[in-house]
Amino acid sequence: MIMLAYSLVCLIFGTTFLAIKIGVDAGAPPFFSAGLRFFLAGAVIFLFMVFKGTTSFKLLLRKELLFTGAALTFGTFSALYWAEQYVSSGLAAVLSATGPMMILLMQTAFLRQKAPVYSLIGCIIGFTGVLLLVLPSLAADVTPLWLIGCIVVLIGELCYAAGAIYSKKVTTVFSGVSPVALNAVQMMYGGALLFLLSLFTEPLHPSYLLSFEAAGSLLYLTVAGSMVGHTLFYWLVAKTNPVFPSTWLYISPPIAVGVGFFFYNEEVTWVTLLGVFTIIAGTILVNAGALKALLFKNKPGLPVLQKANIEVVPQD
Repeated sequence: MIMLAYSLVCLIFGTTFLAIKIGVDAGAPPFFSAGLRFFLAGAVIFLFMVFKGTTSFKLLLRKELLFTGAALTFGTFSALYWAEQYVSSGLAAVLSATGPMMILLMQTAFLRQKAPVYSLIGCIIGFTGVLLLVLPSLAADVTPLWLIGCIVVLIGELCYAAGAIYSKKVTTVFSGVSPVALNAVQMMYGGALLFLLSLFTEPLHPSYLLSFEAAGSLLYLTVAGSMVGHTLFYWLVAKTNPVFPSTWLYISPPIAVGVGFFFYNEEVTWVTLLGVFTIIAGTILVNAGALKALLFKNKPGLPVLQKANIEVVPQD
């Protein structure tokens, strides 16, 4: 079940960078469209779970989920949506691939947890593979806004890393609450914060939803990207650790290349293929401990991957 959920996360998230770019290019206000995406997705999931009796409205009053939403949804996606006005979706994917590396470094620096050397090497190899993958198609003009956009994506990934680590603490504190409900509430908080940012920074033109590209982008990102993809991601963080599910950032670029080749006749060079194999090698190396536990330990119900190597200890 863990590997199936991970595969779906990679497949879904591999298409979201382009979907964001399509919506922004169609005139969608970046902060408002991001807020609408996450708030709607979170609200639908949460209300459904309340109706089913698996959670309660009291969960909305927990400050821990406000902090998670501020980092994991608001910080990450306000940066990504804004930056994709000035950088390509491929470059945004490359910069976002620093997420797993930042998680490992933050765990080592702030939580005093020793990361295996092979995991650090795997992160570097995987990121190198992403660079190789998109290098042939990058044609970005270096302008001040382009440079600022790159920096903003990296800042967003710092928020992502902090949110992924903190969300592990939240799932431990709320061990009796469904991770799906926790994710729904943090998406609602993140979406609400994005609405506030939009209110003070950008003009709102609801007519953009009349555009097929913008409406289609919003629908896809809300249902597939947030309701399905982010719920599965949060579930994986609860069942494993923050690093393992975050390696979708290495797997998704090869998926995007394959879709482009088969459906849009995009060019695939030997450098691209080299990047694909490098990404796969790096991902396997990062998760060597997880894969070993999954493949060679026949303990029924074993839920935690890489626990012996990287374990997030709740901090006060």
